[in-house]
Amino acid sequence: MTDEILWYANRATGAVSLVLFTLVVLLGTAVRLHTRLPGLPRFGTLTLHRTLSLSATAFLALHIATAVIDAYVDITPLDALVPFVSDYQPLWLGLGTVALDLMLAVLITSLLRTRIGHRTWRTVHWLAYASWPFALAHGIGIGTDSITAWMLWLTIGCVAAVLAALALRTAHAVRDSRRTPATLLRTAEGARP
Repeated sequence: MTDEILWYANRATGAVSLVLFTLVVLLGTAVRLHTRLPGLPRFGTLTLHRTLSLSATAFLALHIATAVIDAYVDITPLDALVPFVSDYQPLWLGLGTVALDLMLAVLITSLLRTRIGHRTWRTVHWLAYASWPFALAHGIGIGTDSITAWMLWLTIGCVAAVLAALALRTAHAVRDSRRTPATLLRTAEGARP
């Protein structure tokens, strides 16, 4: 495989990873808000979230593998796992490494969810929200085509979608926090058959 093919593969898998992880964040928000997507059964949103999470992880693994294999830039497996130790653009590569490490924590705890308990899993799962901006900053800072029109619009679209989902999630959290115990009791009683 030539260096040029590896470079294109690295950029393509990075862009696809951005889109897929953006969709994962959006679907995670939809799952949390109990949103049912049109055309899917009730459990479909959660299933789609999990499936896209695995797909995004696979593309991320390809992205990292092509970066490590490409001889044009010296990135080692250690550089991909330990933040800010690389000789090549340590800040921007380090931000990507932080995002990877946070995602690995989410992935591992998701696989061990039944053993570690729902509360622990959910606490660690919040790291997914933190990893997304680190990955975004990594792509903007280190991406050789981040200023091209197509990548700029793709990035703006992903940021807008995640900010909208975050605003929706925050609005629901604020609304839920305003409910008094009496309101919650009346709501629960009204839902009984």
